[in-house]
Amino acid sequence: MNHTRSHKLFERARQLMPGGVNSPARAFGAVGGEPIVVARGQGAYLWDVDGNRYIDYVGSWGPLILGHAHPAVVAAVEDAAQRGMSFGAPTEAENALAELIIDAVPSIEKVRLVSSGTEATMSAIRLARGFTGRDVIVKFAGNYHGHVDSLLVAAGSSAATLAVPNSPGVTAGTSRDTLVLQYNDVAGLQQAFASHGAQIAGVIFEPIVGNMGVVSPTREFLTALRGLTQQHGALLICDEVMTGFRVAYGGAQQLLGIGPDLTTLGKIVGGGLPVGAYGGHADVMDHVLPAGKVFQAGTLSGNPLAMAAGCATLRALRDQPPYERLEALSARLEAGLRAAAAAARIVHQFARVGSMMTLFFAAEPVTDWPSASRSDTARFARWFWGMLERGVYLPCSQYEALFVSAAHTEADIDATIAAAREAMAQI
Repeated sequence: MNHTRSHKLFERARQLMPGGVNSPARAFGAVGGEPIVVARGQGAYLWDVDGNRYIDYVGSWGPLILGHAHPAVVAAVEDAAQRGMSFGAPTEAENALAELIIDAVPSIEKVRLVSSGTEATMSAIRLARGFTGRDVIVKFAGNYHGHVDSLLVAAGSSAATLAVPNSPGVTAGTSRDTLVLQYNDVAGLQQAFASHGAQIAGVIFEPIVGNMGVVSPTREFLTALRGLTQQHGALLICDEVMTGFRVAYGGAQQLLGIGPDLTTLGKIVGGGLPVGAYGGHADVMDHVLPAGKVFQAGTLSGNPLAMAAGCATLRALRDQPPYERLEALSARLEAGLRAAAAAARIVHQFARVGSMMTLFFAAEPVTDWPSASRSDTARFARWFWGMLERGVYLPCSQYEALFVSAAHTEADIDATIAAAREAMAQI
């Protein structure tokens, strides 16, 4: 493939922006080389500025479950734009999106809309501390909750990819009240509460991890999370920025049968526009200003364009659920990728929940960050480039999930599997 124009534009971008990107996950740092520069997307496909077409399994890192430029979402945004871009005042559309979220997620009785997943998790952490009057937050290595100072400790996603477990600029004081444990480690969680239970305000976790690759929780781990937080008066915060409306309409908590005190949302809830949300039990949420004293504000929170995109997306998912078809397509892709790796005699693990999945170039099952970190990232990089040159756009990190959308077809899946067989044979 020719990438001449992408190269020229990226060279210019590096003179204008740090590293040439506005988010490090886009920089291809984990796989080497330079990123493609995207011109447009339609359905399941992306085109770069050089005219190359790709079957897209990134989907803007998860939001585009309906595919690029879905007609209903585009129409809703166009209609909203005609009436005004932003007001900084209440609108009917805010009520509409809030009602859709509350109806879909039983643990959410009230919700506050913000502009990003990071803002949602930051606000949920502050609320947990304000509600309980405690300081300590428990998180898990390999779980990424946005670039919040107190949570950017042993994080997954781009922080793990770039081997920066503790970001410069995050002070010791900021992270002092964060306890980092291993995911799926029940004994470690029990010990943390035995030692610090009276100081723990909340536990934040990804119910299905997507930021060290896809990792599922054990039933014992989920039971311990809920039981210990209730026993010690701490809040359980379920970070569903990635899994919300992805693995089921009611999110991972519906799929797994868990009931957190607070939930954070993003990605799909904005339909491709910048939206985040945090919500939970009414008695907890009523501590947020102006109902309570926990401060959180945002000029663009609930802006009309984002509300329109979010409402159109959630209504489409509710009225014509794609989840059965997504499961069938994703199972077909999983079987094909497993077979391609086996045929090439490549040691691997595969993790999938619904339409999010990860092929790990690893010799042992991946259950936590230490086991994920032993993956062969050099082989992953060769696999990534082999697929890109064959017209398949995958996440540019071993530690990210790939996503199937409702716009993908069986022909797209089969073309991807054929590309995988060729690429695997060469790595």
